[in-house]
Amino acid sequence: VDIIDNDDSYEFKAELPGLKKKDINISIEDGVLKISGDKKTEKEENDKNYHLRESYYGKFERSFRLPEDVEFEDVKAEFKNGVLDIRIPKSEKAKPKQISVS
Repeated sequence: VDIIDNDDSYEFKAELPGLKKKDINISIEDGVLKISGDKKTEKEENDKNYHLRESYYGKFERSFRLPEDVEFEDVKAEFKNGVLDIRIPKSEKAKPKQISVS
């Protein structure tokens, strides 16, 4: 997971190849972002002789404590081409402000 601190939001990018949208769960509870899922094998091939197979299946979970300066109501998540992109906006008080000199 890559975590990017933008001026107006925090962005979480997770590469999840082989998963579908329905296999991914995202939740925020008590200031913790949790990304979890289950990679399943849907097709069993018994007629092939494998010498080495490096495909992994099973459950996964990652948790991240979020700072207090986020707007939980406006979280956006998008899953496209095996990449999960979650954007959590910062509150107005956390955004950088330009101050003009008088």
